[in-house]
Amino acid sequence: MAIRKLRPMTPATRFYSVPTFDEITKTKPEKSLLRPLKKSGGRNNLGRVTSRHRGGGHKRMYRVIDFKRERHGIEATVASIEYDPNRSARIALVQYADGDKRYIVAPEGLKVGQKIAAGNGVEVQVGNSLPLSEIPVATFVHNVEIKPGKGGQLGRSAGNSLQLMAKEGEFATLKLPSGEVRKVPVKCFATVGVVGNGDHENLSLGKAGRSRWLGIRPQTRGMAMNPVDHPMGGGEGRSKSGGGWQHPESPWGKYAKGLKTRKRKNASNKLIIKRRK
Repeated sequence: MAIRKLRPMTPATRFYSVPTFDEITKTKPEKSLLRPLKKSGGRNNLGRVTSRHRGGGHKRMYRVIDFKRERHGIEATVASIEYDPNRSARIALVQYADGDKRYIVAPEGLKVGQKIAAGNGVEVQVGNSLPLSEIPVATFVHNVEIKPGKGGQLGRSAGNSLQLMAKEGEFATLKLPSGEVRKVPVKCFATVGVVGNGDHENLSLGKAGRSRWLGIRPQTRGMAMNPVDHPMGGGEGRSKSGGGWQHPESPWGKYAKGLKTRKRKNASNKLIIKRRK
């Protein structure tokens, strides 16, 4: 994917950049794989805001993605590469030999007409899904399961991949995009290759309205508020709480930088070899 910068005809387009969508081969999605998507606006079931700065945005339909790749031993053909408004990665429409159609996360280098498969004993090539026990060490994979049969949860966003570092006994060691090194059962399935659309991180929104299209509402700095509204508000001029230094914190007094929020008793702690920090 390449990025196109617009000519600065207006102040908004001075920093505006958009994808070229070169890899997209079909603009209309598969109707049988669409589902309605209701927006929450950051509210819970009681109508109270539990996640701030959300709301509005363009109306979307959800594309049902096959993260499990559970149709083992049946060859599929890539029918098209499509845009998905719900994720940073592109998606690929694949059609199985029996006519069944599914969406998968499209890896880099996947072409229309290419044959892919999932299951034990399939070839180690881009787009194929197989257990970690059958994938060679040092291979880059994506859409990796954490629990066997649950479906891929790791490495699904644009440009992401995990590297298989080692295999020992019942566990494989993977290096995550964050830098974390952790163990995953070798029975877990993973898809070979790197997720496509790697240039997504270089996009510049360029104007405030484009954030609103994405459903992101404006965010006011705590320091710009009054003391009644935020712990960091008030003071004469730009003040860290009335002139003295204060650690950045949330409106409810939780430290915003450096506070460890992970539970010490998490069962997965023993599987993490090296933290991302």
